[in-house]
Amino acid sequence: MTVKILSITLLLLSVCVCCHSSEDTRVRGPGSNRPCCVGVDKDNRTAEVVGETYREQAARGHCVKAIIFNTKKGPLCADPKAQWVKDLTAKMRKV
Repeated sequence: MTVKILSITLLLLSVCVCCHSSEDTRVRGPGSNRPCCVGVDKDNRTAEVVGETYREQAARGHCVKAIIFNTKKGPLCADPKAQWVKDLTAKMRKV
């Protein structure tokens, strides 16, 4: 009975670790500690952005060139060529 409970516990723990490591793959590349955008959103999502800061990401390896904004749901990877992104970053730089 004890071995069976231990086996089930280890199985559940393994599933949790696997699920956690595969979370948010659009923003966090595999094996990376810092968020990394592997795709960008081109739709205007200005209303979702919170705060007055953003981060620029250069294209390296599997990471694409992006502007990363904060939202209530987490990081938003935006296309730096999109006009709404240019307008919002310009507004944030003025503040």
